Amino acid sequence: MTISKELLDELLKGVERPEDLLGDAGLMKELKIRLMERMLGAELTAHLGYEEGKEAPWGQGNRRNGTSTKVLKGRDGEMPLAVPRDRDSSFGSGLVKKGQTGIDGMDDKSSPCRP
Repeated sequence: MTISKELLDELLKGVERPEDLLGDAGLMKELKIRLMERMLGAELTAHLGYEEGKEAPWGQGNRRNGTSTKVLKGRDGEMPLAVPRDRDSSFGSGLVKKGQTGIDGMDDKSSPCRP
């Protein structure tokens, strides 16, 4: 995947200090939260079989039912996520499991950039 220079420039607007990028309220943490929420929404779309903002297929009783907040803990501290729900509670995310309190796989894996 390639991220365009224009997209990077847009994301980095207003980033002037290291804290703006890496701090508790920095861009990296915000990106992690937003990407995870986007993936959770895509998982619910796949589960329900229709896009957010569209009508559910005729005869399907299960529908979107807002979100609930879940706080995950990771190397970056606490990360509040808006986890989507469905009416019959049959949605189970592969990314964030029920009862999960930490960020599996994102912060725990060793990286070639870290000792």
